[in-house]
Amino acid sequence: MALKRRQKISPSFSMSSMTDLIFLLLIFFMITSTMVSPNAIKVLLPQGSEQTSAKPMARVIIDKDLNYYGAFGNEDEMPLAIDEVPAFLQECARKEPEMYVALYADESIPYREIVRILNIANENHFKMVLATRRPDKN
Repeated sequence: MALKRRQKISPSFSMSSMTDLIFLLLIFFMITSTMVSPNAIKVLLPQGSEQTSAKPMARVIIDKDLNYYGAFGNEDEMPLAIDEVPAFLQECARKEPEMYVALYADESIPYREIVRILNIANENHFKMVLATRRPDKN
């Protein structure tokens, strides 16, 4: 009496689980890459010890040459004149009424330039956050 196998085992490899894994990794990296808002303009921030938990939606950047830039959310920074800053912030407030505005100012610029932006934010009742760099840990 000869016993025969009823099922033949296929030597091929199923890629369906591999494609599921690749798809999940792709989704993960797409989501995490959109949460990062890179700062394309190089600004040497002053050092601070406290960090805020507020997530600013709008950014005003002043570089060491006193050039002003503005950006909303993950958009790229665009050059602004000082008299265009209030209109830019009001446009951002129309998009997101409860937004925070982050001020990235180079540590070498005069204090009056920072106060000028703070006054614009205060006159328009915007919530302002001053960006600083983390302290060096030695």
